[in-house]
Amino acid sequence: MKRLIYSLVLVFTLAISANTVSAAGKTDKIKTEMTAEQQIQLKQITDRVQEIRSMDKSQLSKTEKKELRKELRGLKKQANALGGGVYLSVGAIIIIILLLILIL
Repeated sequence: MKRLIYSLVLVFTLAISANTVSAAGKTDKIKTEMTAEQQIQLKQITDRVQEIRSMDKSQLSKTEKKELRKELRGLKKQANALGGGVYLSVGAIIIIILLLILIL
């Protein structure tokens, strides 16, 4: 009997996770409200990115190009951090659900 219940729970969680994955691809991200400081900082980041994109990179040396790529990665990380939010993978959600089922 326990085996039947566990297998039904497993099928149920897999079915739910498949639906959330397909739904996650179709919906747009919900934007959170940002403070004035965050908006100013985001504006500075986007201005710097546009400035880097408009540069003539053909005359730069290899090390300068590398530094620009590192700077762009850092700016991307900062912009993502400003967006905030907690992201959980599907595997993590399944593990959490299974742990909750086992505990309760």
